[in-house]
Amino acid sequence: MAKDPKQERELHEIRQRIAHSRDRLGRDLSGMRYELDFPLKFRKSFQRNTRTWISALVLTGVVMTARATSRKKVIYAPSGKSGQQKKGEEQKKGLLQAGLAMGALRFAASMLRPMVISYVTRRFGGHVPPSAAKRY
Repeated sequence: MAKDPKQERELHEIRQRIAHSRDRLGRDLSGMRYELDFPLKFRKSFQRNTRTWISALVLTGVVMTARATSRKKVIYAPSGKSGQQKKGEEQKKGLLQAGLAMGALRFAASMLRPMVISYVTRRFGGHVPPSAAKRY
């Protein structure tokens, strides 16, 4: 039995629409992957604006140091056992905060290390004697 030519055309059009929608979906997904690739965006931003990033980090460190040293310490005199308990709780909080800060610094260092190394090697690559470069 032969198929109707009109039906053939409709099937062909439907298949074309499906193929076009697949292509569009593929392009949209690859675009979304690019838009959501934050480590790549961060690396590119750091490579393009290295001086800006480094100066912003230094400025942030200076401001935080200045604010931390400008505060006056308030010392409460502990009264009996409750004072010792508060001191222990404060020590626990301090340790927790220090651990959190160290974890964040380690994460940031591991993210920035390849970028800093590539920047330094590009910047000072001609200044290193070839015998010293072989060691690394």
